[in-house]
Amino acid sequence: MSKVVLKAQNRQKLGSAESRRIRRNGRIPAVIYGRSGQSISIDLDASEFIKGTKGISESTIVNVEVNGKSYEAFVKNTQRNIIDGNLLHIDFYEVESGIALRAKVSIILNGNPIGVREGGMLETPFLQIEVECLPKDLPERIELDISGLKGNQSLHVRDIPLADSVKLITNPDQVVATVKFARADAAAEAAVASAATEKKA
Repeated sequence: MSKVVLKAQNRQKLGSAESRRIRRNGRIPAVIYGRSGQSISIDLDASEFIKGTKGISESTIVNVEVNGKSYEAFVKNTQRNIIDGNLLHIDFYEVESGIALRAKVSIILNGNPIGVREGGMLETPFLQIEVECLPKDLPERIELDISGLKGNQSLHVRDIPLADSVKLITNPDQVVATVKFARADAAAEAAVASAATEKKA
């Protein structure tokens, strides 16, 4: 995926009244937060932002161009109107080239597991991992083929292939996906109940 470029301009005036004026003109007020604590108040075209960021993940780095200067950043947070869903404000978080960062990367599971086709149920308790790497090495998302997952088998974080330049922060024993059989669960519950009955007797 090519780098998303968003063109913005500095906001000379701040406050709720100015933000409302910006929105009436089809733009969105926003802030770029720097790593050292400084911030830049900007606004950008609403339709261009929606079109340009469609389909990106939380770990996608975008370029925000402000009056000729480019900032590499994450879309850290978006605020929307609870009634109509329109964007009200955007928070960007700047990253610096050559400096390692920590970020959460989404996991996309593809395929219909063997175990599900045999009657099992797929459980996905964990679909995000945290990694540390340079901005240039940060994956936008991680896609995994789980079509070979059999009944009572699990896919763990440690099974996810990562580049040598990407350090895993999340617990490697965390389960990403598992296929369980209801019959096995029922049998286990029956065994526990039976053992409890025998103990009372």
